Amino acid sequence: MDIQKSAEQVFDYVVDFRRDIHEHPEPSFEEFRTTDKIAQALDEIGIPYRRLNPTGLIGTITGEQFGKTVALRADIDALSVTEKSGVLFASQNEGFMHACGHDTHTAMLLGAAKILYENRNELCGTIKLIFQPAEEVAKGAKAVIDQGGLDGVDMILGLHITAQHPVGMLALGEGASMSAADEFTITIKGKSCHGAMPETGVDATVTAAAIIMNLQTIVSREIAPIDTVVVTVGELKSGTRFNVISGEAIMKGTVRSFNRDTHTNLPPIVERIAKQTAETFRCKAEMEYNMMTEVLINDSEASKIALSAAKKVAASSELVVTMPKMMGAEDFAEYTARVPAAFIFLGGGGEHPQHSDYFQIDEEAFKTGVAWYVQAAYDFLNHCGNCHESIIEG
Repeated sequence: MDIQKSAEQVFDYVVDFRRDIHEHPEPSFEEFRTTDKIAQALDEIGIPYRRLNPTGLIGTITGEQFGKTVALRADIDALSVTEKSGVLFASQNEGFMHACGHDTHTAMLLGAAKILYENRNELCGTIKLIFQPAEEVAKGAKAVIDQGGLDGVDMILGLHITAQHPVGMLALGEGASMSAADEFTITIKGKSCHGAMPETGVDATVTAAAIIMNLQTIVSREIAPIDTVVVTVGELKSGTRFNVISGEAIMKGTVRSFNRDTHTNLPPIVERIAKQTAETFRCKAEMEYNMMTEVLINDSEASKIALSAAKKVAASSELVVTMPKMMGAEDFAEYTARVPAAFIFLGGGGEHPQHSDYFQIDEEAFKTGVAWYVQAAYDFLNHCGNCHESIIEG
């Protein structure tokens, strides 16, 4: 089997499918057309599947030899961005765009599915194809898990295309590679009054400012300096008029961390600082805290499988690199907290970054992405212990 030749053969299929769903982006948990298109494609290939609620699906390819189970994941949702790329297949759904590349992940996994299904007689085990909804709101992976998507899975592998990197680059960092991401809302209750007589009220704006500053002490005084944490208040709304002391302030922010124990400890720390600082200024504070995603940790064995496959399918050894840690988050992390997993990045070229309304990538990268999905699945299954065949060379 020549994996790279097979990836070349399905290239047009992958491009056509990608462009179709790029034209019809759908928001998280509303990917109904996208799910239907994937289901239709799997029907045409001959791969059985089950639908998830409300969107997304899981296909299953069963090899002719008994073995372990590997899952391959692609996310399918789009962003609330109005596209300005000017490509012929630009979004037709006003206000929505595949500005993060999930359309490419979906198409590449379908291309890989065609190759894997056609060669299922060589599979020692089972492949689950997880077409996951709602990654952009960090709820899709949890929905997949809650609906049994990881049942029986021995390892899961994922891929994310990344703009402004060399086409065909494959990058992975072992261990903690993407941060846990939380969001919080703190509501501060004071008492409004005339700005010329502030002593007659309780200033929510001043209190909010104090809380913002005190939250920064988490990084330097509550968490070890070598344990990376970022606290950001990105939104603050307070007051109605220039000469009125504000009686209410609402702030929203995010906390990022790279240690799962630290992640667990952060909510009570943020709440304590907010409430006790508010009391110092005679206000009351209420907090809503959402632990959105876990730390994404690439398992050692899974990383070896992913990197071995990368070296076989990359155009040159220089294109297989170590990915530095990043404070960005990915809900693939939820899988890594439950089964051995690895998440790799695929260079997609392009001039504009992810989430830009001009975002586009070079479709030539699809050949490498498809080949990696196939090679990584084969490599894992042929290491399964129930199969005596050697790893297939790409």
